[in-house]
Amino acid sequence: MLDFAIDVAYRAGALIRAGAEREITYEPKQHADVVTEVDRASEALIVGAIRARYPDHAIVAEEGSGVSMASPYTWLIDPLDGTLNFLHGLPIFAVSIALLAYNEPLLGVVYDPMRNELFYAERGKGAFLNGRRLHVSRTSALARSLLSSGLPYDRFTQPDNNLTELTYLAMLVQDIRRPGSAALDLCAVAAGRTDGHWELGLKPWDVAAGGLIAREAGATVTDWQGGEWRPLSGDRIVATNGLIHAELLAALAAARRQREQNPMSDTISPRS
Repeated sequence: MLDFAIDVAYRAGALIRAGAEREITYEPKQHADVVTEVDRASEALIVGAIRARYPDHAIVAEEGSGVSMASPYTWLIDPLDGTLNFLHGLPIFAVSIALLAYNEPLLGVVYDPMRNELFYAERGKGAFLNGRRLHVSRTSALARSLLSSGLPYDRFTQPDNNLTELTYLAMLVQDIRRPGSAALDLCAVAAGRTDGHWELGLKPWDVAAGGLIAREAGATVTDWQGGEWRPLSGDRIVATNGLIHAELLAALAAARRQREQNPMSDTISPRS
């Protein structure tokens, strides 16, 4: 099944790479959330391949073309993670494919078609990038760390939108990146390129593959309270090299208290 997922990810990646070279159409879902014709074409390719190969497996896909059924196996598909980047010509986006067995991640594949980087993992067997085994970083203090994060699509109307946390953490770490693809952000933790990632407002297809890849590379992956991470429960994730995990959780909690004590709005309505 891992070989199958890798093959499908390569095929979807080729479709996306070709789409990046031409003008495409898109539709808005929210102010900062869009879907393109390439998202839909990639999803159709992936879902079609899974249905042909594993007709008794359930499929949950971002754009809604999945298959609902009672099955111990569920595929979680993000056909184009980082759609806004793709739409604007910023080459930071990926295909994300995960397989759950009894609701627990079994395998994950994240393919960056512009860099030809294939991240993959199978539970209990380690994580790899183009065949090279991955390991998290050895940064041992939050103050020396490079982190990544993201902003939810509903940040314009939702006060709990990560802006307070971003501002708070920016003064505690070396720097913070916001690349725009949760799947690739988690793979960056796995590869030791960053020391940690936190985010909220996520869907299972955003993080299932990347979370498993990070964990198999030695990362500690939890929710924001340090509880067990499961892709089907909760919309918040923290993934670190393990050495800075407690510090990062404490900083997020402190930022949350700061927002509660100073309940000034962190929201602003987007201009039409």
